[in-house]
Formats: sequence, structure tokens, C-alpha cells
Amino acid sequence: MEKHTIKNWAQDDRPREKLMLKGTNALSNSELIAILIRNGTQDKSAVDVAKELLTVACENNLQKLSRLSVNEIVRLKIKGIGKVKATIIAAALELGSRRDATDKKRDVIVTSSDIANYLRAKLQYKQHEVFVVIYLNRANKVLHYEIISEGGITGTIADPRVIIKKALEQNATALILSHNHPSGSIKPSRHDEQLTQKIKEAAVFFDLKVIDHIIVSDEGFYSFSDSGLL
Repeated sequence: MEKHTIKNWAQDDRPREKLMLKGTNALSNSELIAILIRNGTQDKSAVDVAKELLTVACENNLQKLSRLSVNEIVRLKIKGIGKVKATIIAAALELGSRRDATDKKRDVIVTSSDIANYLRAKLQYKQHEVFVVIYLNRANKVLHYEIISEGGITGTIADPRVIIKKALEQNATALILSHNHPSGSIKPSRHDEQLTQKIKEAAVFFDLKVIDHIIVSDEGFYSFSDSGLL
């Protein structure tokens, strides 16, 4: 079975050596994952195992792979990928997600599109609803980002008292509300509309302004402000 071992490949074709010689951009997704898992099996090289993972787990879609938990990857029963390698893969993909979020973060909020891009990078891999609030100062600079609550697949609960308390602690003057829709739809529910109004009315008593409520999903984003609901 030696022919399946990466060490027997030409040096330029080995993922690690290829990365050092040509940089990360020269490698395919399967080659990058092969570096993470390091070893293959008796019958398959690490690259072959990585290709199988990408095909079986996510139809070669890294975004779908990033949504899988360690246990979900293990349950795929791909020979050569156990809990340790699944953990390494999940950790690497999470780092990529956090880097994207950092790259897209804006110090000053200008448009709903600006903040939606930042939020999508933070929330796109969540399989359950997450309600977050971005706290701003008078110059619309971001003071703080916080996950207020995490719910199940169908919804989450946001307590206006918690949101207002945090705003006062941060000396914020304005808020941007946001949550994701794992289902893909960006249309707000009646509950979304009622919750937004409830938080907006509570904020008025503390001279706080709710600038927007943005729903994000794989399909795009919905801005309450742009739609005239705030």
C-alpha cells in the first residue's frame, strides 16, 4: 500500500512542501485539510481522505463543513478521521471564520450593508438562532459587540432589560440589534417585529436609539431601517 503514502509523492506535490514552496493559495481545499489531518490510512493518502470528507460532508462546500460539530464529523464514519482529527478541522475552520469577521469589522457604521457583512461573517456558521447587539457611541463607532442569547433551531429570546443594562455599562448612545435565520429566509416574523418595537420603546426612556435591526442568513440580509420599520 506504499503508493498511497504522500511521502512517496514528488516533493512539489506533497501538501506541506507545496505550501512552503508556493504558498497557501497554491493548495486545493483537500490539500489544506490533508495538512491538518497529517496521515491517511493504509488504503488512502491524507489527500484522498480529505477529498472523501469534503464530498461526503458538504458536497465540496467549506461553508457547510464549517457548520458541522466535531461529533457530526465523527459520525460521518470516514476512515482516517476520528475525534482528534475532527477537532483539529473544526478548530481551523473556526479560526478562519473569526478572521473573516475581524477583517470585515468596521469601526464606524456607515450603511446597513457594512454592518450586515460583519454580522454575516460572525453568524453564518451558527445552526441555531443567535441574538446579538452592537453598541455604538455618538459618532457611530462600535464600542462593544455581545451575544445576548442563543436559542434553538427555531428561535431565541432577547430580554430588553439585559440589552439596556449593557448599553448603560458601555456608555452607549445607540444600538444595532441583529439575529440570524438558520433556515435561510430573511423575512422578519411577527415576533421579530414586536420584539424590535419593545426594545425600541424601552431604549427611549434611557435616551438610547435603536438604529437598526438586521436579520442575516445565507440568502442575504434584511434591514428594519431600510424597510421603514424603525
